Amino acid sequence: MHLPLEEVYDIVTKQIDIIKKVCAEFNTNLHHVKPHGALYNMAAKDEALAAAIAKAVKDADENLILYGLNNSFMITAAKEMNLKTANEVFADRRYNNDGSLVSRKLPTALIEGEEEMLQQLLQMVLHNTVASVEGATISLDAQTICIHGDGKNAARFAKKIYETLGDNNIFLRTI
Repeated sequence: MHLPLEEVYDIVTKQIDIIKKVCAEFNTNLHHVKPHGALYNMAAKDEALAAAIAKAVKDADENLILYGLNNSFMITAAKEMNLKTANEVFADRRYNNDGSLVSRKLPTALIEGEEEMLQQLLQMVLHNTVASVEGATISLDAQTICIHGDGKNAARFAKKIYETLGDNNIFLRTI
């Protein structure tokens, strides 16, 4: 069951305001907004929900970058509101044919092997594609990479990604 869109807008706005206040206390600025978990996945597929989130971000600070799943309604909604966007790809998650992430309820959702993670990451970064669990090749634009901090291999994966791509590598772009 979804919250009313007005309530989603209010919640996102309040959270951005709180984070901006914390940033100000540490003399830094908020750079981007990325909805988390279920909200992120729902907004990827729900145009109205994505629009409510994008509007909250724009109204809070039109200079923020809205991160969203590649080719999702989150990216579309943000672009329609002239927000900066970052197409996010996941190094440690598998994809469905439609470009959505495989549900974490399924045993095939997570990539746990370092070599498989790296192979998928390089395919996304070098070839702008990813293989789905059904074997399709999906086009994407990898602008920012996510690994899940709650994954048992998160630290090892982050180190391997950094070693492979480096901080000065031509594959990494400033958004």
